[in-house]
Amino acid sequence: MELRPLGTTGLTVPSICLGTMTWGRQNTEAEGHAQMDLAVDRGVTFFDTAEMYAVPPTAETYGRTEEIIGTWFKARGNRDRIVLATKMIGPGSRFPYVRGGTSRLDAASVAAAVDGSLRRLQTDYIDLYQTHWPNRHVNIFGTRGFSPALDEDLVDPAETLAALEEQVKAGKIRHVGVSNETPWGVMRHLGAHADRGLPRIHSIQNAYNLLNREFEDGLAEIAIRERVGLLAYSPLAGGTLTGKYLGGAIPPGSRRSIDGRGSRYDKPNAEAATRRYLAIAKEHGLDPAQMAIAFVAGRPFVTSAIIGATGIAQLETNLGAHDLTLPDEVLAAIEAVQADIPNPCP
Repeated sequence: MELRPLGTTGLTVPSICLGTMTWGRQNTEAEGHAQMDLAVDRGVTFFDTAEMYAVPPTAETYGRTEEIIGTWFKARGNRDRIVLATKMIGPGSRFPYVRGGTSRLDAASVAAAVDGSLRRLQTDYIDLYQTHWPNRHVNIFGTRGFSPALDEDLVDPAETLAALEEQVKAGKIRHVGVSNETPWGVMRHLGAHADRGLPRIHSIQNAYNLLNREFEDGLAEIAIRERVGLLAYSPLAGGTLTGKYLGGAIPPGSRRSIDGRGSRYDKPNAEAATRRYLAIAKEHGLDPAQMAIAFVAGRPFVTSAIIGATGIAQLETNLGAHDLTLPDEVLAAIEAVQADIPNPCP
C-alpha cells in the first residue's frame, strides 16, 4: 500500500483510508471488527470516523461507530498500529441530543467532544482531530447559495484552533484538520497558524468523486501548495458510481433505503454521467468501483481516498483499487464525460 505524507505532521498514511460510518446502523459490531481486520491485513492502517456516526444519525446511534472501534482496539491491542482520525460536529441545532444542541466550535464544546470520543474509542489520544463542518454558513452537502445572514452563531476559525491547541497541549489530540471547508476557511485556518502560532491544519476532508470534482476549482491548488491534502470522502458518490441505483432502483439495505434525507447524488444528470463511466469501465475491463476510487486516489492533491462498505466482499473490491493505475486512455475518456456533463452533483 502506497504511503503518503499527512500534511506536515511527519506521519504517513496509506492512499486508501477505511471509512466507518455504517457501523452501528447498517453493520453490526462484529461486522465492523471484521472490516477493520481485513483492512489492516491489506495494509490500510488509517481509519476515519466521527462522533455523530452511525449514519443516518439518530440519538440512538450517536457515537456508536466510535464505540465499535473502541471495542476492536481493546480486543486486538493494536492501537499503536493505527492512524486514527475522528471529527466533532459543528453547530448542533440539528442534533439536540449532542451537548444539548449547543455544539459551537468553542473551548467548552471542543473539550467535551474530545473527551467523549476518547472514552468511546477507548484510547488516550487521537492522531487527527477534525471539525466536521464549519461554525458558519457554507455551501456543503449539496446546498447552493451563500449568505452570511444564515450563520447560526459564527465562531472564527482562530477561536476553534485556540481551543484545539489546549487539547494538543493536554496530549489528547496530536494533529488537527478540517472537513467540508471552503477556500476562505482553509486559508483563514492557515493564517491563524502563521500569525498566531496556533495549530496548523494538515488535511481537508471534503467530498470528491467523478460526479463532484468541485474541489479542483478552488481547493486543489491550496492542498498542493500549502501541503494540506485532501482526504476524499464519497469516492463512489454514495455508491452511485457502482450503478446500483440506476433506473431509480433502491436495493434493500442500501444507504438510500434507510436514509430519508435523500441523496445529494440523486440528481437529473447523475444517471447519464454514471452510465458513461460504467461504459468506460466495461470497455477497459475494469471494475467500476475500483476505477472510480483509483481516479480519486491518483489525483496529486489527494492524500487518501476514504472507502466504506457494508459487506466484506464489497470491501475486498474497494480495497483492490490501491493496485490500480488508470491508463491514459481511461483518464482521457473520463475527462470527456466531465467536459460534457460537468459536476452533475456539486
